[in-house]
Amino acid sequence: MPEYLAPGVYVEETSFRAKSIEGVGTSTTAFVGPTRRGPIGGTPEMVTSLPDFERIYGGLEDLALSDVSDPKLTLNFVAHAVRAYFDNGGSRLYVMRACNAESADNGGVAVATLVDGSGDADATVTVTARAPGAAYNGTASFRLASRPATVLTLGTAPEGSLLSSVVTSGGTDTETLFVKKGGKWLDASATPVELSLTGLAPGAIPGGTGAKSAELVTLTVLFQDAGGYVQGWDGLGFDAAHPSAIGAVLAETPHNRGDALQNMIAVVVGGDITAFALYDGISALSKDADGNFVLAVAGGSDGAAPIAGAEGQAGTYADCLALLSGLEDISIVATPGSSAYGDSDARQAVQNVLIGHAEKRRSYRIAVLDCEPYQTPGDMRTARGHIDTKYGALYYPWVTVANPLARPGRDDIPKEINLPPSGFVAGIYARNDTQRGVYKAPANEVVTGALRFESDINFAQQELLNPLAVNCLRYLSGRGYRLWGARLASSDPEWKYVSDRRYFNYLEASIDRGTQWAVFEPNGERLWANVRQTISDFLYNEWRGGALLGSSIEEAFFVRCDRTTMTQNDLDNGRLICLIGVAIIKPAEFVIFRIGQKTADARA
Repeated sequence: MPEYLAPGVYVEETSFRAKSIEGVGTSTTAFVGPTRRGPIGGTPEMVTSLPDFERIYGGLEDLALSDVSDPKLTLNFVAHAVRAYFDNGGSRLYVMRACNAESADNGGVAVATLVDGSGDADATVTVTARAPGAAYNGTASFRLASRPATVLTLGTAPEGSLLSSVVTSGGTDTETLFVKKGGKWLDASATPVELSLTGLAPGAIPGGTGAKSAELVTLTVLFQDAGGYVQGWDGLGFDAAHPSAIGAVLAETPHNRGDALQNMIAVVVGGDITAFALYDGISALSKDADGNFVLAVAGGSDGAAPIAGAEGQAGTYADCLALLSGLEDISIVATPGSSAYGDSDARQAVQNVLIGHAEKRRSYRIAVLDCEPYQTPGDMRTARGHIDTKYGALYYPWVTVANPLARPGRDDIPKEINLPPSGFVAGIYARNDTQRGVYKAPANEVVTGALRFESDINFAQQELLNPLAVNCLRYLSGRGYRLWGARLASSDPEWKYVSDRRYFNYLEASIDRGTQWAVFEPNGERLWANVRQTISDFLYNEWRGGALLGSSIEEAFFVRCDRTTMTQNDLDNGRLICLIGVAIIKPAEFVIFRIGQKTADARA
């Protein structure tokens, strides 16, 4: 209660209406799996387009997994799934890179030595990839950029700048380097000698008698990865005191998250390395046709296929999924390509980890499960018997698409590839939510990008698979390639359809997050009435939008929060219990028309 101690007029704000609940998003998706490059662990990164993904996680080029020999299974499944996701209507996607490069040399990280300190880290300069991956094998090119130095430009040059002065004596040119320290230009001798600028005209060349040229030198670095992608940095300084020192801009641990995500390489400069030593190390490199000093960066490896693993084991599916747990806006999770790696036990282990993640309390997520490649309907009957969850849906078969990497005259690159269905399905989920609503079953939807399916499922085969809750992707004459199933991989008859699970996830998450204001409020009739009104208003809007069954709100839902739902023991222990019932709409999976003959004089 406010205090009124002095006479006066007091204006106060108050609320005369119940709190409102805003429906949560249902289309944000997360993919976990190996990519060509990108960070391992840490905060998951959201991408909103395929170029966004490529900038951080690399392109669509194949992976080089050491334990995968089938060329059809070395595809970059996550990248292709991202492409399929956005093509089919997805808009927000988190990506977590799974990687198993521990067995490779140097942990699968590409590295090169620029200045060899003979084992002394403080006297060594190395160029290293920011993460494991064969994509980081490439070339680092160093170009010396210079501009004329005069007394005026030297006076405004930043601390740590490098000056190259060429003096002609007896017909011989001699280069001397100076670095700016404390406002003075010092050379590299044991006893630093100050470069004297006294008495020179403003436009004169510094450097003393016989000075031929004097130039301020900066560094341009270009890195080209194994796929031909080039990244560059200009205006870098040699000395650690320079505001754009190479060791700071390309630091191993950048201050800027954008740099940590997008910079492919880091330049680690030892503490004893001077600007002169770095200049000499670069100058000792061989030159290419363009006059750039070139250093090969090698040793990167994709390692073996990622494993299910455990939380805390970096790069495993379990750890990647655990890092996704802190993001409340994710509602769809998948591991594209995991059904292609390892033996059946390894594949099943990843699937179990994914299902366990979706089943976690208050996660409000559904798992999109891929079948294994090259499966027959009989194989799928066996595979379906290995899982039983009301938080996941299984899809079959794989999807055949045009290979975006195919080029004319390159017969070694297949023109068509088979991809797991999860990327397409997750995009269809998102498209369905945007165009219709999460309460509508995500089925009878066109699979954008499909040329055909790995197996052509006919009606009789689906009669076998549909009761087992294997959702089929089928070609329907005159209607194209469609997702033709919407069942959960569950034996519980109360949880049969994907739309049931996803709509309940939506309701539960919305009510959970929209009623947090009630925590620690006085647990009495006033609070109960506010809670009832808040939830009833939310469900009323759902009913008006067509998400609930019934011709009246009494038939569509009920909300009870009073003495009938709570005992005195509940009140004594601080529990508020609200009972909510909703009549959700089931999909018309079987549309039946009964047709019979009648005679001309038959009565209705």
